[in-house]
Amino acid sequence: MSGEKPHGLARRLVKTIPGLLISAFFLWRTFFPHNHPAISRAQLRSMRLVEPVWLIPFLVFSVVSYTVRSLRWKRMMRPAGTSFTTCARVYMTSLAANNILPLRIGDIMRVFTYAPELGASPSFILSTVILEKLLDIFVLAVLFVATMASSVSPKLRVAASAAVGISALAILVLLLGARSLAGPLSRLFARFPKQKLLVKLENWILLALDCIRQIGLIGTLFLLLETVVIWSSEAIIYLSSMDLIGLASNRLAPWNCVAFVNLSFLIPSSPGGIGPFEAAAQKALVTHGAHPGAAALYGLALHLWMLITVTGVGGGWFLYHRYRIGRHDSLLDEIETLPELPG
Repeated sequence: MSGEKPHGLARRLVKTIPGLLISAFFLWRTFFPHNHPAISRAQLRSMRLVEPVWLIPFLVFSVVSYTVRSLRWKRMMRPAGTSFTTCARVYMTSLAANNILPLRIGDIMRVFTYAPELGASPSFILSTVILEKLLDIFVLAVLFVATMASSVSPKLRVAASAAVGISALAILVLLLGARSLAGPLSRLFARFPKQKLLVKLENWILLALDCIRQIGLIGTLFLLLETVVIWSSEAIIYLSSMDLIGLASNRLAPWNCVAFVNLSFLIPSSPGGIGPFEAAAQKALVTHGAHPGAAALYGLALHLWMLITVTGVGGGWFLYHRYRIGRHDSLLDEIETLPELPG
């Protein structure tokens, strides 16, 4: 690398500064509303396992959630013939990287770094990642609207319901018309100026269509079913963890919380979604009757658990694999060579 060129990793780190500021803003708003601590010392001292039996569904559905995620991606990668073990390892590694590295580098590594191991081209892997995100956002949006509390304004409920309805129609059109939509969509985008955002949008839609075409209608419908199972399992994790510590709220709270929290990852922030996660968890739980301080503490504790476990499993699997194949080059050097996601 030429000394005149900016250091690749340093360049990426500079881009994270706005995200870090956004995270700091959300953390301050969550834990210091009106410049006063939201969590008292008494609440911290009272944090304990009230009903330990809820550890069982909490741990079981944690395993179920990430196993089904890996199975879903394995189904997407079926045209490449990639094994489940390889898909699971790469998937968990990418999640771990997203938790500790900026700019969702884990997803970029999944597309480029692991393409030879996955036996697929980067463009095909990118199409699976895009389809994965579309399915997740759709199911989470439906779940969010279905579990909105009555305290939400009617206008917001109508707007959110309309957005979900449009999304459902778009997903249906994508599923049923994937084989014939590419040409008309390309001609439609050709009518607009070649702006960067529109070019990216066109590329992402065409990649998702190509992925659906290769998987087939029945396979894609099964992906949608797996996505419902994933987020239902995640909601049970939230439900059991709330009962585990005795957090008082109604039964819609964990379902609304899991939707709101994961949609908050759309907000650019620091690695791991720190800040928006805690703010979204508190807002969802308070809307459903929880105490603000207890809700903030719960969001922080759950997020820490998820960051530690997912990063530990993915990172440990990554290190074990590199040791097994005898690879000793620096991960930072590898990251420096990564391109941006194509647009």
